Amino acid sequence: MATLLAVALPGWAQQSQLPLLELFAGMHRVEAEVAATLDSRASGLMQRTIMAPQRGMLFVFPEVAKHCMWMRNTLLPLSVAFLDEKGRIINVEDMQPKSDDNHCAAKPARYALEMNLGWFKSRGLGAGFAITGIDKAPSGR
Repeated sequence: MATLLAVALPGWAQQSQLPLLELFAGMHRVEAEVAATLDSRASGLMQRTIMAPQRGMLFVFPEVAKHCMWMRNTLLPLSVAFLDEKGRIINVEDMQPKSDDNHCAAKPARYALEMNLGWFKSRGLGAGFAITGIDKAPSGR
């Protein structure tokens, strides 16, 4: 069962004190830092230099829309999965560090889950796959 934990993320450079949400992609456990406010979504994973393989960041948007992500001041190559309100993957985009290129949801999304580059592909996770535990995420604001 998913739980929301308010813990620090050891080993992350310039870490913030955002809550941690346990998610599952099939048998794969994810420890997702939750960015549910405008400020935390704007900062995202900027300036981080390392991220453990099971760690990521869940962006919770206040509304369902065609959200886009970018990598300004982000030092790690990442993959982002855009998710609908039920946590189903809409599409996955690979993103390179320090880029202002937009990477957008293929259709309206409620969430975005950023993981290390290739995380979704290496596990065979693509469009239609459900990330569970998303229902425990706080509402975005």
